[in-house]
Parts: sequence; structure tokens; C-alpha cells
Amino acid sequence: MSVNMSVSISANMSGKIFQNAIKQMRDVAPEQEMGVVDQNGAIIACSDPDKTGIRSDFYAVDLNDCESDGVFVREGFTYKPFGGFPSPDYAVFIQGDGAVAHAQVMMMSAMLNLLKQQNDEKHDRNNFIKNIVLGNVMSADIGIKTRELHFNSEVERVVFLINVVTSADVSAFEVIQNLFPDKSKDFLFNITENELVLVKELRNHTDAKTDVKNLEKLAHSISSTLSTETFATTNIGIGSPVTGIKDLSRSFKEAQIAIDVGKVFETEKKIVCYTDLGIARLIYHLPITLCHTFLKEVFKKGSIESLDTETHGTIQRFFENNLNVSETSRKLFVHRNTLVYRLDKIKKLTGLDLREFEDAIVFKIALMVKKFLLNNDPKK
Repeated sequence: MSVNMSVSISANMSGKIFQNAIKQMRDVAPEQEMGVVDQNGAIIACSDPDKTGIRSDFYAVDLNDCESDGVFVREGFTYKPFGGFPSPDYAVFIQGDGAVAHAQVMMMSAMLNLLKQQNDEKHDRNNFIKNIVLGNVMSADIGIKTRELHFNSEVERVVFLINVVTSADVSAFEVIQNLFPDKSKDFLFNITENELVLVKELRNHTDAKTDVKNLEKLAHSISSTLSTETFATTNIGIGSPVTGIKDLSRSFKEAQIAIDVGKVFETEKKIVCYTDLGIARLIYHLPITLCHTFLKEVFKKGSIESLDTETHGTIQRFFENNLNVSETSRKLFVHRNTLVYRLDKIKKLTGLDLREFEDAIVFKIALMVKKFLLNNDPKK
């Protein structure tokens, strides 16, 4: 086989798959050179690794030059096109021009074509999931494509949005892909340079609380592995589990909201689950004008601004201890009467008594609304 050493091609996914297959096939005919060329005659897989990436004398496949089964011989090598009709994507070749070589390329092309179809289907499935997650597929087309690609519509799945905060030399994509090697059930793709989406199949459904804990545990595993192998820090948002394919876009949007809301209300947490956001996700969707109106109705003018850092700390600890005066005073290392004095002062300034459940709820929501407004202040 004549070659032109000046021409090379970059390795691609199909080439890697074919190269692995050729290595195994060589055991059948160890003395014969064999490989795969693309439709431009470039060798993308070969039993002689030194020839991978160069151009052969096979520049294009013309079916008119082939026998009825597509096989043809050129300069001592037997070729069999495969992977497309009427214009094949590839051709397998083996050294020799007799009946044995003919039978060998027939067998090799059938095997490689099957590998190509499986690879294409995996690629199509991943792209299909990506387009659904991003809302690029019409609802009417989802069911048809789901059946074509043999998706199980009854399986529960969830979307993880992984935001890589700090860059790293090692690919975060490759690290996560190694964690989830089953590409027929779990799907991973980039939406921006620093944002990855993992669509994870949930195999063992239990109850909602257990599911949330398991999802957070899995997210911690992803974050820890990325930190160890790439030294990258991450924020991970987790959407709600959904059954079927079409609701994956909703789970993705929830994962986005989880990260955005977490930046406002859960600043210490790097992993936020949408189902754990509670009232924070409601506040996140409130119009800005309504938030301002609410604060004016709840607090006297300037009252919330008059509370010092110590008072804010007291309020926070009081909420953390479920409005229990004795427990809060113990945690603050102050006398009970001191805490009562502070609460009376808060009531005088704001008009709200935190010892009353309804007032405490209003105060808590108002503080969250104020925090939300500060985060959305364009002057910041």
C-alpha cells in the first residue's frame, strides 16, 4: 500500500473505537496489514500504528467500481465500504486479493459497522438529552425520538448543574465522566466552559427525604473528586427527580434556581437541592417592587437599619433555637433577662415581638426579602 507521509488527521471518537477493534481483529490474521480509511482516503485505524493518520491511495469510494457486495481490490489490498449509503463514511481494508481476504473484509465491515451504529446511537442519545434539557425539542417530537432511541420513559432521572468556580488544568468533564461510565443511562455535557450538566438515572427510589440525602451525598462525592483531582472548587445545584424524558428541562431549571438562590440565602453551602430551598425559592420569584412594598409595610422607616450587629446575631441565634428564650440565652452565654431585654428592644424598634410565632414568621421572611433585595441591588 502506497502512503503519503505528509498528510495527517486528528484522532476522533470513531477512529479510537475502530483502532481498538483492529487490535483485536489482528489476532485472526496477524501477518496481514488491516485498517480503516475514511471517505477521503485518510487512515484512521491500522494494525501498523505508524500509518494511522496518513493518507492511502484510496481517495474516495465509488460504488460503481465495486462488486455486487461492495468489495473491491486495489494494489494488493481488498476494501469493503461501510457506514453509509449511497456515500459510505468508511472502508475497511486488509492485505490480500483472494477469496480469503474477501471473506475477511466482509466479516470486518459487518463488525465495525455495528460498532459505528452503537457509537452513533450513544452520541445521538446524548445530544437528544442535551436538547431536551435546554428546551430545544418540541413536545410532539419527544415521544417519537424517545422510542427511536429506546429510552425507558418510566425511569426516574435528576439533573445536576455543576458550576466549576475555579479553573483547573485537568478536564472536569473527563473526571466526572469517569465517575459515571455507563453512557447508556447517565449523560454528561457542557453548556458553557465552566458549567456541566449531569443527567443521572435513579435506580433505587425510596422516599423523598432519603432521595434528597442520597442526591446530596452523590453531589458531595462529585465535588470532592473534582477538588482532589483538579483542585477546582464547585457549586452544584440539584433539580427535582422526574419520571420520563420531557420533564428534564424542568429539573434543569430547578438546578439553576438552586444555585442562584443558594448564592443569596445559602452562602455557606456549595451544594443546594431545589427541594430544600423552602420559602427562599418563593421569594426569589417575587417582583422587586412587591418586595419593597412588603418591607415598608412590615418595618417602620429606618427601624431595620437601626439594628446593630449584636442584635442581628441575637435574632439569628433566636431563630436557630426555635424561639426558645432559655436555650438561646445559654447558647449566647448571656443571662435570660439580658436576652429578654434585647427582644423587648427589637419589639420597640420594629413593632414585632419575636416571641410571638406569627411576628417571628413575618420578621424572618422580611429579613430574607431584604437580603434578596440587597443581592439584586444594581449599585452593588
